Amino acid sequence: MSTVVDFHKVVAVAGGFPVLAGLDIEIAPGEIVHLRGSNGVGKTSFLRACAGLIPIRAGEANVLGFDMRVDRRAPRRYIGLLGHENHLYTDLWVREHLEFRASVVGASEGDVGAALRRVGLSERLWSVPIERLSAGQRRRVAIASVLISRPQLWLLDEPHAALDSEGREFLDGILIDAASSGATVVFASHERDVLKSVASREVTLRGGRLWEDSGAA
Repeated sequence: MSTVVDFHKVVAVAGGFPVLAGLDIEIAPGEIVHLRGSNGVGKTSFLRACAGLIPIRAGEANVLGFDMRVDRRAPRRYIGLLGHENHLYTDLWVREHLEFRASVVGASEGDVGAALRRVGLSERLWSVPIERLSAGQRRRVAIASVLISRPQLWLLDEPHAALDSEGREFLDGILIDAASSGATVVFASHERDVLKSVASREVTLRGGRLWEDSGAA
């Protein structure tokens, strides 16, 4: 597969407003792409369009070889999305939540422990209800929930939100390892200086369109 994301003149509308207004972008396997731009320029909308959460109204949009105008649900099983909200079952224990996630994606019980260790979550917290965790701990559980599905395409919106410096290091290592294994990572963040060493490419959006592209590193 030469491209994981291939958008040409893509228009997407949300709430009657064109959140993507003729966007052209191609992203190759193994890239780590940092989406930049001020609030409201289309960063989150692009991530949601790649995940099939908003419809494409015009243009050509292909994700992981699937035509998003024909069936935008098709690639979802290959995608890991981490948005502003963690979308956790807060009444479950940490391990219960991961075990449920594992049953959905076909992962093993061993994968559950490996994912929780990979995000640096202490074993003493595995039997604690998620609702009792701190914001940063919940974010680590959310990252583990994505990690356990081994996505081909990672889509992350402000991935460092609520994480301390240790949590950020864990996440950065996970993303670099994922790309090294052939997965593709796309994240939106205002933290350019912090994430510059992680990204292989920076893309700036403005008005729902591509404004600037650093190209592959």
